Amino acid sequence: MDWNSLLLMRYELGLLALILLLVIFEIFSGKKQKGSLINFSILLFAIFTAIGFIPLEEGSIFGGMFRTNDMLHFFKGTLNVGVLILLLQSADWLKDKVVDQNKSTEFIVLLFSSLLGMYFMISAGDFLMFYIGLELATLPVAALVAYETLKRDSAEAGVKYILSSALASGTAIFGISLLYATTGTIYFDAFADVISISNLSILGLVFFISGLGFKISLVPFHFWTADVYEGAPIPVASYLSVISKGAAVIILLIIMFTVMRPLMPVWNKIFYMVIIATMAIGNLFALRQKNMKRFLAFSSIAQAGFILLGFMSVDTLGVTTIIYFVAIYIFSNLGAFGVVQSISNATGRESMDDYKGLYRTNPKLSLIMMLALFSLAGIPPLAGFFGKFFLYAAAASKGYYFLVFIGVVMATISLYYYLLVVKKMFLAKNDETSIPYFESRPLMKIGLIIASIGILVVGLYSPLYDYIYNISSSFLNL
Repeated sequence: MDWNSLLLMRYELGLLALILLLVIFEIFSGKKQKGSLINFSILLFAIFTAIGFIPLEEGSIFGGMFRTNDMLHFFKGTLNVGVLILLLQSADWLKDKVVDQNKSTEFIVLLFSSLLGMYFMISAGDFLMFYIGLELATLPVAALVAYETLKRDSAEAGVKYILSSALASGTAIFGISLLYATTGTIYFDAFADVISISNLSILGLVFFISGLGFKISLVPFHFWTADVYEGAPIPVASYLSVISKGAAVIILLIIMFTVMRPLMPVWNKIFYMVIIATMAIGNLFALRQKNMKRFLAFSSIAQAGFILLGFMSVDTLGVTTIIYFVAIYIFSNLGAFGVVQSISNATGRESMDDYKGLYRTNPKLSLIMMLALFSLAGIPPLAGFFGKFFLYAAAASKGYYFLVFIGVVMATISLYYYLLVVKKMFLAKNDETSIPYFESRPLMKIGLIIASIGILVVGLYSPLYDYIYNISSSFLNL
């Protein structure tokens, strides 16, 4: 292995070096330096994110276990942007509530460790590397969910998450073992050449999709989502909803469109039913929610159903629309979670009813929340509209008009409950329970501004869609 081969792991080695550097600084820094260390970590990660967009050659190492290409390179960079926004939005919470407990650096290290696992999962060239990445991405998050140790809800959420993820991981690895029994290989390239439709391969496929469906919060593997989001700290709920889900969607896309392509007649029918169930359950249950974290949890479940529409078109259009929508979803959801985080930091309130008259006291936050919710609902000319439109087009191109009809109906329902929040912010009158005026801090402002720019620009910036289309076509050789 030469230096050029190591550069293929630039993301992984760079993030690992950053983790080790933070551990060293944590050992030699005093309590007074913890707040400065948070700013330093964000600065280092911002530099790391910028460097990550430097072009990288395609290739594979370790006998094909690890591979990289333009599509994977682009999506790792997109995840980095999402994590950077999340860190900017979380900085005040870390300084105000976590530094005193002497756990701020550990939070960032755990976050980066989970991201490192997602890198390996996305670049996996066989099921062994995939599973190692999956576990590395999951275990640190279990600690993050239960990070507020003094709160019972956080500890309860941590237990629910680790038990659910253990069951999901066991289900996935059992499915992989059944698939291995039918093919005799775990390498993705060789797997697609020998896999065929049989009872054993179908059973293995069902178990594998079930395990990965947990990460994406697909129905019926969604039961943990709302409780964990409500009990976890807001930055962790945001990470689960955006970064973790985005990475899981991409690895599911890669495996379904390449490795499991010969089984497409089977998993296509499975996804057909899962799409309808996920969109229906996510949207209908979101109507009942009063806590903003639970509200966004069911919203994210519904969005997962919309994302799966792209899986019905097993071609370059399908791949492009999925990646494009996930990129839009990252900005939109981080915008919404950022406003919830800002309000929670200042007032400790997380109820939807507390948002009454928010526009009169905090107009800028209200406008950002409205942009984020309208983008999630698919209102033009925001980015979410273009993302959903291309997903509908991908499904319709293969004749799934009924699914498109269901998607439009569910989008209409989602617009109703998103408008409930907008109505409370802009039309409801202030009362004694309304959130008073407060000034968001600089790092939070930067995070919200970046998310808002993404919502406004990504949908209108057509070269981005064209670029994703080109790298998707090259990767899948379609």
